[in-house]
Amino acid sequence: METIWHIDNLEAIGGHAVEVLGRPRVVEGPTGQALWFDGLDDGIIVPAHPLAGAATFTAEVIFRPESGGAPEQRFLHLQEATSEDRILFETRLPGEGVWYLDTFLQSGEASQAQLARDHRHPLDAWYHAALVCDSREMRHYVNGQLELAHPIAFRPPAPGNTSIGVRLNRVYWYRGAIAAARFTARALTPGELWSV
Repeated sequence: METIWHIDNLEAIGGHAVEVLGRPRVVEGPTGQALWFDGLDDGIIVPAHPLAGAATFTAEVIFRPESGGAPEQRFLHLQEATSEDRILFETRLPGEGVWYLDTFLQSGEASQAQLARDHRHPLDAWYHAALVCDSREMRHYVNGQLELAHPIAFRPPAPGNTSIGVRLNRVYWYRGAIAAARFTARALTPGELWSV
């Protein structure tokens, strides 16, 4: 199972009507249109969890983190409707015009954060990030390069919701653009990942 979301409009994402928070703008992305978020109150809520029922998964996103954002930002958040089980992509901005990726999984009693403090990237450029889970280990990549991996016991998530540009509870707003996301119900190899 593979689901591709083109994050390029304010009406529907992946066939789902969206709730728009603030005033995200349509901008040019690396392969077409994308959405830009101001880091203050812009976001999109999609009433769907594209990885519901997946025992293994790969979540990918093409995005452009920008200067001027908060030190901690959540830009892609998938969560069950009836629990705190979630999949999160975050940026951390430690200063000096750079960012690093933070990914997080919570699955039942298991949870794991991966803060890639030693893998810093310049702001204001397009990137690809991927979180891969084979039910025993989570790994994350930036532009196809493995940055961190940790063991985790993962169980298939139940249906829920997704937020783009902010955490679902409307905190930790993201400044930058997001062009697309792909959700696959298996653990892709590095060679199968998208690229920018």
